[in-house]
Amino acid sequence: MRTRWFMFTDRIGRLGKALGACTLALALLTSCGADPSGDAAEATTITEAASRSDQMNLEFTLPGTLAAGFQELRAGVRGSFGMAIMPVGGSDRMLTFGDWTTGPAWSTMKVPLVIAAQRRNPSVSTYSMTAAITSSDNAAADTLWQGLGSPQEAAKAIEAVLREGGDSKTAVPATRSRAEHSAFGQAEWSLAEQARFASRLPCLPESETVLELMAEIVPNHRWGLGAFRSAEFKGGWGPDASGDYLVRQFGIIDVPTGKVAIAFAAQPDSGAFSDGMSVLDKMATLVSEHLDELTGGKCRS
Repeated sequence: MRTRWFMFTDRIGRLGKALGACTLALALLTSCGADPSGDAAEATTITEAASRSDQMNLEFTLPGTLAAGFQELRAGVRGSFGMAIMPVGGSDRMLTFGDWTTGPAWSTMKVPLVIAAQRRNPSVSTYSMTAAITSSDNAAADTLWQGLGSPQEAAKAIEAVLREGGDSKTAVPATRSRAEHSAFGQAEWSLAEQARFASRLPCLPESETVLELMAEIVPNHRWGLGAFRSAEFKGGWGPDASGDYLVRQFGIIDVPTGKVAIAFAAQPDSGAFSDGMSVLDKMATLVSEHLDELTGGKCRS
């Protein structure tokens, strides 16, 4: 097996000289772990290898790949940002890029909120659900929250939806840590757990309504993932105590082999919402150029 071209950057000394050519080829083109059944090792794409090595402070990139494109994007953006991608269906394979890992959910938490509200009360206001998702209306979302019972009951109801979606870590607070913002919006939601939840969202009972609404986001919120015609997505944004904005989105898009879940987040050094939105636009454009590298999935019947 020949590898036409590769680049190896060693950030922690001269580790590259200690790696044999065979190891490098395997790292780029296959999974290196032995299969106890004797079958061939599971194939690993260049993008997957680069994503995993990036987390270990090593870089394997090939020109023209999503991994290489992300490295170029990162070099030209001032701030912290990240991206996580996972096949729909709950597979454990996830690609992660960038240095942003966790922060407030902001309005992205309205997605499990709507599911929890609909389950608690099947006759819940259609207007409130629609406004909370399509135009990110905070008053409508607060109405749904109050309909879940006490603040403690509401928080537990949303957490139950998260757990069902594979997120075993995120805790939803019952009270507001900042009086001007919702309690659920202040939940610390990591990029990885958000992508994991998104990967199982289409498979959850009674998720059809929220997914339909996520496909009908109002035009002025259709940046980032909104560039994909068939995307089902939700954005969230807000300032920290010093006024600097975090901008994030998650959703589901089509790829040639099925569907993938994607989570984006950006916290620009400028603190400006417009700059965060611009970074999400750039990440969406980058992904659109490499859809054939991504492994899609579907819900298991």
